[in-house]
Amino acid sequence: MSGTRDVRIGLLGLGTVGAGVAKILQSRREMLEERAGARLALAAVADTDLFRAREGLDLKSLPLTADAASVLADPSIQIVIELVGGLEPARSFISRALAAGKHVVTANKALLAHHGVELYEEARRYGVALGFEAAVAGGIPLIRAVKDGLVANRVLSLAGIVNGTCNYILSKMTDEGLDFSLVLKEAQAHGYAEADPTLDIEGMDSAHKLQILVALAFRTFVDLKHIHTEGISRVSAQDIDYARELGYRIKLLAIAKATSPDAPGGAGVEVRVHPTMIPAASPLAAVSGVFNGIFLTGDAVGDLMFYGRGAGQMPTASAVLSDVIEIARRIAHGIPSLPLELPSVGPSPLPLTPMDAIQCRYYLRVTAQDRPGVLSKVAGILGENDISIANVIQKGRGTREAVPVVMLTHEARERDMRTALAKIDRLRDVAAATIMIRVEGSPA
Repeated sequence: MSGTRDVRIGLLGLGTVGAGVAKILQSRREMLEERAGARLALAAVADTDLFRAREGLDLKSLPLTADAASVLADPSIQIVIELVGGLEPARSFISRALAAGKHVVTANKALLAHHGVELYEEARRYGVALGFEAAVAGGIPLIRAVKDGLVANRVLSLAGIVNGTCNYILSKMTDEGLDFSLVLKEAQAHGYAEADPTLDIEGMDSAHKLQILVALAFRTFVDLKHIHTEGISRVSAQDIDYARELGYRIKLLAIAKATSPDAPGGAGVEVRVHPTMIPAASPLAAVSGVFNGIFLTGDAVGDLMFYGRGAGQMPTASAVLSDVIEIARRIAHGIPSLPLELPSVGPSPLPLTPMDAIQCRYYLRVTAQDRPGVLSKVAGILGENDISIANVIQKGRGTREAVPVVMLTHEARERDMRTALAKIDRLRDVAAATIMIRVEGSPA
C-alpha cells in the first residue's frame, strides 16, 4: 500500500466493546486497510484499568495509557472512538475531540439521546464526522440504512425490539411459563441482565434508542422526557398465556408512527415504548432470546425487517468499525465531512402526538367477583367512553373468589381508555387494579 496515507486512531475505553474493536483491528487489519484504502494505526488506547486481562488480547502489544486527555490532545490522532459509556466524562471527551478537529465514533446511545442535538451541532461547526452506527441495535446496520438507504422515502412507521435483555426475559416467560422475577434472576446469572437491570427492564434503554431512530427517520428531535416509556416488570405469566390464547405474543416495542392530519391528535409522530401484544404470526413475534428486530415501513420501499444481534462484544465492535472505516476512507481520499450527513430537523418537523391522543386496540384483565351483572357494568363503562369489546374470556366461574375477565377491545383512544379504567377500578366488585396492554395488529 505504498503512497497510502496513515489514519491514526485513538480508543477511549477498553471494556467489552473496546476490547472487541482492538481484536478486530489486530486480526483483520489487512482486510480493513484494503477496504479503507489507508493504513490503520491504533495509536493510543486509554482506560482506567491497564492491568485487567482482556480475553483474546495481548495487552503488551497495545499502546496503553491511563490518560484520556493525552489522546485527545495528540494532534496526530484523527479518529477518536469513545467507548467509555455513561454521560460523563464521555460527553466532555467527545466535545474536546470534536473541538480539536477529530472525527468521533461512539456507541453511546444514552449520551446521544440526552445530548445528541448539541453534539451533532458541534460536529457540524468543526466540520468533522460523528458516527454512531453501534448506538442502536448493535451489529445490525440500521442507522446507515435509515440515514442513507431510505433517503428517497418518507418513513411511515417503525416498531422495534431493541433491548435484548427484555426480549430474553419475555421469550423465556413465553416458552417456559415462568414468572418475571424468576427469569430476571436467570438472565442476571447468564450475564444477559445487569446487576441493576432498571435501565433495561423499565424501558429506558429502548427509549434512548428510539429517540435516536426518530431523529433520523422523521427528521424530528423528541426530548427523551416526552417519550412515553413503560417497562416489562408488570407483565405476568398469566397475561402471556391469555395473549397466546388470543393469537398474540407480548414484546417490549419501541414504536414511532407518523399520524395523518385527520387523526384525533392531528398530523404528528407518535413515539412510545411499552409492552405490546402483537400477532403470533407477525415477523417481530418470531424474534426471540437476546436478538433484536426492527420492522420499518417507507412510502416508496414498503415494509422492511432488520434482524440480528443487538448487543455483545463482536457485533457491536463490527458496527463501530463500519463507521471507522467509512471515516478513514474519507480521510485517505481527502473527502470532507458534510454537515448534511449529521441528524438535523427537517424543513417540516412533525410535532409529537400526545400519548392521550393515540389510538390502538387494548387488552384488559379485570379481576372481578363472580357475581351477576359485574361484566355488564364493566362493558357499560367502556361503552360510555366509546370503547367497544371485540373478545371476552372468562375463566374460573362458579367460585366465590375474584376471577379474571379478559377483554380485547376494538380501536379506542388512550384518553378514553384511561378514563374508563379509573371508573372500572372503583367498582366495588373489582378486586385489583386492571391490567392493560396495548395491542398492535390483528391475528391472521
